[in-house]
Amino acid sequence: MSDSSRTAESVKVTYQSCITSDPRDQVQLYNNWAENYEEDHNLVGYRAPHLAVNFLSENFSGSREEAQVLDVACGTGWVAKLMAELGFRHFVGVDGSKGMLELAAKTGLYQDLRLALLGTQPLPAQTGVFDVVVIAGALDAGFVPVSVVREMCHAAKPGGFVCMVRGDHTGAPADKYKKDLERELQLMEEEGLWSLVGIKRVDRYMEDPHVNPERDDVQDKPYISGTVYLYQKSIDTAVKSRD
Repeated sequence: MSDSSRTAESVKVTYQSCITSDPRDQVQLYNNWAENYEEDHNLVGYRAPHLAVNFLSENFSGSREEAQVLDVACGTGWVAKLMAELGFRHFVGVDGSKGMLELAAKTGLYQDLRLALLGTQPLPAQTGVFDVVVIAGALDAGFVPVSVVREMCHAAKPGGFVCMVRGDHTGAPADKYKKDLERELQLMEEEGLWSLVGIKRVDRYMEDPHVNPERDDVQDKPYISGTVYLYQKSIDTAVKSRD
């Protein structure tokens, strides 16, 4: 049941509490947040799921009914619900929160849901199986580490798409994460693992969760920008890996 007393300010407080160095604490926070997660994020104009699905839809020309989709950090199943509206039917979800996965299961969209704390556990997905691998919103310091991106590429089939969406959060850890991420994306392209399909930058990714919610002097809602990255796995990846 949703909490009608929730406001954008209270959501920002919850978001900031999730930034912790202890993965077990973070998992418990997301377990507790699961029931209100989507409603809360709508309150702060969170657009990551829509950005991911829209950019994929613009570039995916295969059979949506047959496509196998790996939804990484799937949460409550928000991305799968949006993709299902566009004709996608086959989903496997991965998340570190049992509470989130329980809600994802209630959508009835996933053929399989797997519990894994990414970064401390390997991505539980077969290699070279998925037509689409997507992660919306979890790529940031203190959440999903950059190393998972390479695992996502391995899970995609040759010619498959890997879509990543992240917000441009502020602060030294977030700045370093973005540099490390884009360095890894470029390195993987140079290694011939995939090719860039496109990058889309948006001014309004979500309301800035780092603005002090107690301040009364902020007249206009400040937003953080965001970025959508879309890559296509190389057809000859298997050949390269044997050489």
